[in-house]
Amino acid sequence: MGINRGDRFDYLVSMSTPQRGLDAYRKAHLEKGDPRWAEHYVTGDMNTSLIKTANGLTITVKHDVSNPRPYDRINTIAGTKGIFADYPSAYYFDGQKGEEEWASLDAYKEYEHPLWRQEGDIARKAGGHGGMDFIMLYRLLECMRMGLVPDMDVYDAAAWSSVAPLSLASLQAGSGPAKFPDFTRGRWHERHGSPIGEAPVRMQKTSS
Repeated sequence: MGINRGDRFDYLVSMSTPQRGLDAYRKAHLEKGDPRWAEHYVTGDMNTSLIKTANGLTITVKHDVSNPRPYDRINTIAGTKGIFADYPSAYYFDGQKGEEEWASLDAYKEYEHPLWRQEGDIARKAGGHGGMDFIMLYRLLECMRMGLVPDMDVYDAAAWSSVAPLSLASLQAGSGPAKFPDFTRGRWHERHGSPIGEAPVRMQKTSS
């Protein structure tokens, strides 16, 4: 989305449900003498934050660590021509065959990014979210070894980390808007994206 590289987080608003899940779990599973009965839980079971960017885009962030549910990454990105959702992965392009139905990514899996083509076999064996954890660590170390600008830098870390305290500030203000600091000091207009993401990469077909 070009965050810190042509766009940036502007402000957010947050809302939280009451805190009930941890109290219910404690009541069902802990004996009365357990020291955890002295704990006072204040975090809502579900927090939803809406982020507005400087260019007018919106981002929804949900934080839920106590409610029971099946595993789901709930990653979605939508634009004027279609939508992509994960997990499981699916997409819809405006005007595609099949009317308004999700389409599978299977048809695109024959194309691989050169980095995955190079390290994918090792990544899959290493595990960690299907190998993606290995790839992220590999790429970070590769940047360090080669003296490259990292794909994610300190400005990204600051922006991402600020969501938590700003969410609290919004809640304390009755879900009022909380402004993000401009950690780049105005340079988000001129900064460029990741070399591995911006460089013209020719996707390669996986040999059958």
